[in-house]
This record gives sequence, C-alpha cells and structure tokens, in this order.
Amino acid sequence: MVSFESDYNNGAVPEILERLAKTNDERSSGYGYDRYTESAAKKIALECGLDTVEVSFLVGGTQTNMAVIDSLLLGCQGVICCDTGHIAVHESGAVESCGHKVIALPGKDSKLEAQTLENYLEGFEADETCLHQVQPGMVYISFPTEAGMLYSKSELDAIYKVCKKHGLYLYIDGARLGYALMAPGNDVTLKHLASHCDVFYIGGTKVGALFGEAVVFTNTRAPKFFFTEIKRHGALLAKGRLLGLQFDTLFTDGLYYTISKHAIDCAMQLREIFKKHGFEFGIDSPTNQQFVILTKDQRKALSKKLAFELWSPLEGEKLLCRFVTSWATTAEDLKTLDEALGAL
Repeated sequence: MVSFESDYNNGAVPEILERLAKTNDERSSGYGYDRYTESAAKKIALECGLDTVEVSFLVGGTQTNMAVIDSLLLGCQGVICCDTGHIAVHESGAVESCGHKVIALPGKDSKLEAQTLENYLEGFEADETCLHQVQPGMVYISFPTEAGMLYSKSELDAIYKVCKKHGLYLYIDGARLGYALMAPGNDVTLKHLASHCDVFYIGGTKVGALFGEAVVFTNTRAPKFFFTEIKRHGALLAKGRLLGLQFDTLFTDGLYYTISKHAIDCAMQLREIFKKHGFEFGIDSPTNQQFVILTKDQRKALSKKLAFELWSPLEGEKLLCRFVTSWATTAEDLKTLDEALGAL
C-alpha cells in the first residue's frame, strides 16, 4: 500500500536518525539545556535575520498553539482566525479549554483577509457594549493554510498592519512552513515572515522530524514564564536534546529547505499525473497537499492500492479527496499512482 495520506506517516529523515544513533550514549541535561538545543536555536535565529529572537522547542502542534495563545492572552481575551483555521476546526477545542474563545471569521480560499479583519475590529470597537464581550487579543493564521494555500507578502503585511493598528498579536502556525517557503509562486521568505508577525512556529512533525515544533518570538518578547507555560500545557520534553538535535540537523546545510522542495516537486508531479488521466482539482493548491475530485467508485477502487484522505463530500456522487506528499515520497510511489489511475 502506497500512502499519500499525510506528511507525517514516516519516521524521520535519515540524517536525524543517524545523529540520534550516533549521540545516543552521550549524557546531557534535560528540558532543553543542552548543546544541541542551544545550537538549533542559534541557527534558527540566524535564518530569521533579526537581532532579538527567542526560540523554544515543543513536542507537537496542538500543545504549541495552546501554550503560545494561552501565555500571551489575558483571561478575558480571545483569538481571531479564519473559519477553516486549525484551532477552530481540528484541535478538539484545545484553545477554548484554556478559556480563550476562538473567534472565527469567514475566509476566502482558506485565508483571512485584512479587510475582513479590519471590518470586524472596527465594528467591535464601535459597539458600546464591547467591554461586556470577549476581547480580541490575537490573530492566528496558518502558512500554508489548512487547504494548502499561501499568503503573499502583501497579504501578510496588510494583516500585520491591521494587528498593530488595533494592538493585537499576530501568531503564525507554521506546521507545514517548509512546504510554503518552497512552493511555486511563493514570495515570502523566512526573514520576511519573521519580521511581519510577533510569534510563529516552524513545524518539524510534518517536515522531516520524528516530532517537534520550534516556537520563535520575533517582534515581541516571550512571556516571562513561557518555560513554565510549556510544561503546564504538557508540551515540555524531559529529554529535550531529542528536539534540539532534530532541529539542529534540519537547519544544517539547508536540509529543511531541501526536503521541503522534494515534497513540493513530488506534489507537482502528482498533480500532472492526475491531469494526464483527466481528473479535476477542487482546490488549486501550490503546496504538498493536493485536492482531487473523485467519484465514490473511483475512491473505492484507488483505496485498494493507495492510502489517501476524504476531505469533504461534494454534490452528487463526487468527493473531494486529499493526496499529500512529503520528504519520503518516492518516484516509485508516483509510478504506482499513475498505474492505479490508468487501471480505472
């Protein structure tokens, strides 16, 4: 069975496994107080190109979102996101369990638009009863979005301008950040992203690591007790060097970008294979997530040889299905897909 189900269905890139094995007998302090974590933080700070950058390493995306959002917001504050945002849809109410309302606004192509944000905030502030309501304190966006779409430089800049105007933090979920940076048509660099938000995270779980995310505070200081907040939210790894070593490896010799580009190249090949066989796409994604329209019979037939995900039902007998590539996708995987489509 060839899997296009997700970008975290393999272990980790060989370079990480080799370093883990090579350093296995070393002894180091826990909780991130080790030379690998220190080195990884320095490399990430250098990539961001800012004088003041604070980097922390957490175990997973949901814990990361909980810890960052809960530590920056007051108890009466909520977080604004697109209606398809991960914290609003696929995190089981984790942020709201911390007491912060997720304020979902309608998006376009799975993106939050600056004008939509501005209209909401102007209306909120004009309401004479606004002090009786949950106060917006942060804006959350994903890059790429949950549907594999990209924010342009101008879109990102416009959102950050609105955030600064109204005194809100801008937090960017970068679970698949590498795939956005290497996607065709992308004009946002890591340096630009870092200078146009207050905090973001670099995803490792979905981009080559066994697990882990790197939180980067850029244009605001990390909360005073952020280390404690990480632990309070169950995101602090005792064997912290396992996180540090992985990110130190990913940010050595451009590996993070290399494996991300491989996934994008495979996604573009996958896209062409589907086009060759006459299939249409429900979402025009330039990243490693591709959304293909199938009939129920086609889905059933392909599922015998391929693993992929049903994204949503469409009108009639049609389905929107998601096919995902990663650092581990091979030419043989794509060949199997081509043959399976040809056999329909």
